[in-house]
Amino acid sequence: MYLFLDSSNWAALLMLIVLEIVLGIDNLIFISILVKKLSPSQRDKARILGLTITLVMRITLLYFMSWIITLDHPLLVFKYFYFSGRDLVLLFGGSFLLFKAIMELHDKLDFAKKKKNKKRIYSNFWITVFQISILDAIFSLDSIITAVGMVNKLLIMVIAIVIATAFMLLASKILVTFINLHPTITILCLSFLIMIGVSLVSESFRFYIPKGYLYGAIVFSVFIECLNQIDKNNLIKYQSLRPVRIRASEAISNLIIKDKKIESISNISKKNKHSLTILENNKYKNYFREEEKYMINGVLTLEGRSIKSIMTPRREISWINIEDSVINIQKKLLDTPHNLFPVCDGELDKIIGVVRAKEILVILDNKFDIIKFASNRPPVVIPDTLNPINLLGVLRNAKGILVIVTNEFGVVQGLITPLDVLEAIAGEFPDDDETPDIVESEKGIWIIKGGTDLHTLERSLNIAINTKNRNQNASLAGLLISEKGNVPIPGDIVKIPPIECHILESNQYRIDLVKVVIVKKFT
Repeated sequence: MYLFLDSSNWAALLMLIVLEIVLGIDNLIFISILVKKLSPSQRDKARILGLTITLVMRITLLYFMSWIITLDHPLLVFKYFYFSGRDLVLLFGGSFLLFKAIMELHDKLDFAKKKKNKKRIYSNFWITVFQISILDAIFSLDSIITAVGMVNKLLIMVIAIVIATAFMLLASKILVTFINLHPTITILCLSFLIMIGVSLVSESFRFYIPKGYLYGAIVFSVFIECLNQIDKNNLIKYQSLRPVRIRASEAISNLIIKDKKIESISNISKKNKHSLTILENNKYKNYFREEEKYMINGVLTLEGRSIKSIMTPRREISWINIEDSVINIQKKLLDTPHNLFPVCDGELDKIIGVVRAKEILVILDNKFDIIKFASNRPPVVIPDTLNPINLLGVLRNAKGILVIVTNEFGVVQGLITPLDVLEAIAGEFPDDDETPDIVESEKGIWIIKGGTDLHTLERSLNIAINTKNRNQNASLAGLLISEKGNVPIPGDIVKIPPIECHILESNQYRIDLVKVVIVKKFT
C-alpha cells in the first residue's frame, strides 16, 4: 500500500497503462482478423482465450526479467552483424506476421477464389489459437521490455498490464464487430500489420525505425479512414431518402452507360485484331443490346407514367354503334384488324358492353338481340388517375377484355389492352391500319404523330426534354400546346430543349404531325 502513496508511482502507472494499450493495439488487430475466420459461435471464445494468453504470457515474462535481459547477448555472430536471442525472436515474429498478413490480404482481394468457393470454410479453432499465441509471444516481449525500461516496480508493471489487457478485452468485441461491418477497415488493419512486421524484421537487423513514425502513420491513416467512413455514411443516408425505384434506375443506367463505353472501345479496337478478339469473346457478357436497354428503361419508368401515356386515345378507338345499319357494322368489323369492340348506344360514352368481333358477326347473321348480348359483357372501367402498376392487376382480372379509361366526369378518354402495356415497355407494334408514331426521315430528323407519348419520344430519340411543362403533359401535342399557349398552326416552330418542333399538320382542335429536329444549342 505504501507504494501508492508516492504520486510518481501513480504517474508511472498511468503512463505505463497508456503505453501498454498502444503497444497492444497491433496485437488486438491481429486477433480481430484471425477470429473473423472462425465460425460465429467460436469467435468470442477465441477472442477471450487469445487475450487471456496475452495476459498470462506478459505476467509470466515479468517474473523472468533477468532472463529477458540476457536476450540482448549475442548468440549468432557474423562478420558485419550479430543476432541476440531477442533479435531472433523479432526476426521470426516479424517474418511470421508479414507472411500471415500478406496471405490474409491476398485472400481478401482474391474475388475469383471467393466466387469459386461459394460455401464458406471456417478456420480450425485450435490452429487459430496457436497462431494467436505465437504472435502474443512477440508482442508481449516488446511490451515487457518497454515496461522494464520505464518502471522498476514489479507490482506497478503487473497492475498496468492487467488493466491494459482488461481494457483490450472490453474493446475487442467492439473492434471485431466494427471490422466485420466495414470491409475496408480489414484492408487498413492488414496494412498496419505488414508495416509492423517490416518494423520487427528491420529491428532484428538493428535498423531501428522510430516508433513515433509508425504510430504517426497509423493515426493519420485512421483519420483518413474516418473521413471515408463519414462520407460513406452520409451517402447511405442520402440514398436512403430517395425512392428505391430511382436508385435502381440509376444503377442500371450506369451499366448501360458502361456498355456504350465498351461499344466505343470496340469501334476503336477494330484496328487492333488482338483487342477485337478479346472484346468479341466477352461481347455477350458485357454488352446490352439496344432492345434490352429500351425494355429496361420502359420497366423502370412504368410506375412514373400516367395512364394517358399508355392508353389508346379516344379518337383512335374503333367502336360499334348499335344505331348503325347491319351492313355498316359488318363493314367496320371486316375493315378493322381488332378483335374486341366496345358496343355503344349512339355515342362512345354510352358503352353497353365489350364484345368480340366474331360474336358480333354471328349475332348479326342470326338476327339476335345485340343489346341483350352486350349487356351480359359489361366493360371494365378505370379512372385516368390509376397508377400504371395497379393497372397490371386490373388487366389480369379482366381476363382478356379491354379496359375502358374515363375521367372524373365519366367521359371515355381511351382504352387499354395488355398490348398497350407491352408497347409501353418494349416499343410500338403497329396494326395493319396504323403507321408508326415515330419515323426517322433522315439523320437527326423525325416525323412524329402529335399524340405520341413523351416517354416513348424520349426513349426513342435518347433525349431528356427540359421544360417546366414536361410532367404536366402526356403527349407531344399536349406539350407543344402548353409551350405555345394555343394550338400551333402548320409552319409554326416551337423550341423545347433539346428539340425543335416544326408543325406539319394541325387543325383548331389538335396537332396531327410534327417534324422534330434535335439541336444541341439554341441561340
